[in-house]
Amino acid sequence: MDGYRVIKLTYEKFAQMIQVLSDKIPSGRFDAVYGIPRGGVPVAIALGAKLGLPVVQSPGPNTLVCDDICDSGATLSRYEDSPSAVLYVRDSSQAKVEYFAEIENAWVEFPWEEKEMPAEDAIIRLLQYIGEDPQREGLLDTPKRVIKSYKELFSGYKQDAEKVLGTTFDSHGYNQIVILKDIEMYSTCEHHMIPFVGTVSVGYIPGKRVVGLSKLARLVEVFSRRLQIQEKLTEQIADTVMNVLQPQGAMVIVKAKHFCMCARGVNKQNSWMITSAIRGRFEEAPIRQEFMALTGTP
Repeated sequence: MDGYRVIKLTYEKFAQMIQVLSDKIPSGRFDAVYGIPRGGVPVAIALGAKLGLPVVQSPGPNTLVCDDICDSGATLSRYEDSPSAVLYVRDSSQAKVEYFAEIENAWVEFPWEEKEMPAEDAIIRLLQYIGEDPQREGLLDTPKRVIKSYKELFSGYKQDAEKVLGTTFDSHGYNQIVILKDIEMYSTCEHHMIPFVGTVSVGYIPGKRVVGLSKLARLVEVFSRRLQIQEKLTEQIADTVMNVLQPQGAMVIVKAKHFCMCARGVNKQNSWMITSAIRGRFEEAPIRQEFMALTGTP
């Protein structure tokens, strides 16, 4: 899982954490434990046995609510009137929990989870949530296909944008605009996880170095193949060009159709979003206007 260290928890380590957690809970304070489905159930069973408390189907006023992991704290916020016990808290600044054994910035694999396909299991749960039957013929391999497609759609997380532009060449004094226009772009909206697609035009005025044009296209791929908003995508491309190539200026224009508007919400199919990032000499009106003319930007 990119972005987190992976911790594969053993049953022995789980038992140790339950012991640490139980030692922090005052005797006689609670009369029952409740496990938030699904990961909190093993925690509640183990902690209940350690404390001599029954596991209940729904939390009451003196019930200790248990979960395995607290990410943003959104799940636990549903039980904000009840004290909570959590094994791992990924971000303690976001999580409001009374007791926790350890704080780890990690992706934790618990011993009772499926080792082979935990991500596919999440897709199965989503299919069930929307009212589908994951066991019907057309959906049997869908979780596997979705995870495989995610590796491509979000491959930008595993790439270093600055390394993509790492190979440069002597500009030999060339000081006019270099443009790669209408680079096809596919990205995913971070608000709804719905695609937005369009084109990117990248231009720069070289300093001492130039870069192969294919590298500009690859740079677009790095940032577009992540959860994005178009404004940030545009800025990231321009800033990387400036940081790595040290040009006299750079300009990026992104034109995209957002399916979060086309397929849901306001349902406007013919709208396009255009964003720009302007750096250095492109702040000068004549140079900016030349870029827009050469790229066909109205």
